[in-house]
Amino acid sequence: MDRTAFAKALLDCGAVQFGTFTLASGKTSDWYCDIKRAVTRPELLRHIAKGMAPHAPGHARIAGVELGAVPIAAAVSLETGLPYLMVRKAAKEHGTRKDFEGELTAGDRVLFVEDVVTTAGTLARSIEGLRAAGAVVDDAVAVVDREEGGREALQAIGVRLSSLLTANDLRATRSGAGSLK
Repeated sequence: MDRTAFAKALLDCGAVQFGTFTLASGKTSDWYCDIKRAVTRPELLRHIAKGMAPHAPGHARIAGVELGAVPIAAAVSLETGLPYLMVRKAAKEHGTRKDFEGELTAGDRVLFVEDVVTTAGTLARSIEGLRAAGAVVDDAVAVVDREEGGREALQAIGVRLSSLLTANDLRATRSGAGSLK
């Protein structure tokens, strides 16, 4: 499936919706990308995993932030054979109070996977948390980069962002093209 076919598949399954939405960043947008609608479909989750797998060589672990990136991390783990980490947005208040689940050894290179990147605030905090635990994180790959400053925010903390699709890809694919902001 090429980029255009993948973008069309996201539009067709309702992962990309139009209306008025408040994003996690607090911004308002006239479009929303809910990758969870795509990752519940085996063929699309498989495509995402296959598209992200080429970014994994040289890494010891895959990491995904709860909730949306965890199934992606699991699928990329299955595709690459690398173990994965489930990273919490906030440490749990009971039990071990861990920030993440899975094994991490200081010095492990970790590839973060993400569903959608807007400003990358949650992703940046999660990366810094794993770095504090000893991980080396300099790469992340998202299904969709909304092209709203996330790439630059990650670059500022020494992380390269790659993506399977961008807002421009979705814009070019949408029939009756309106603007994706």
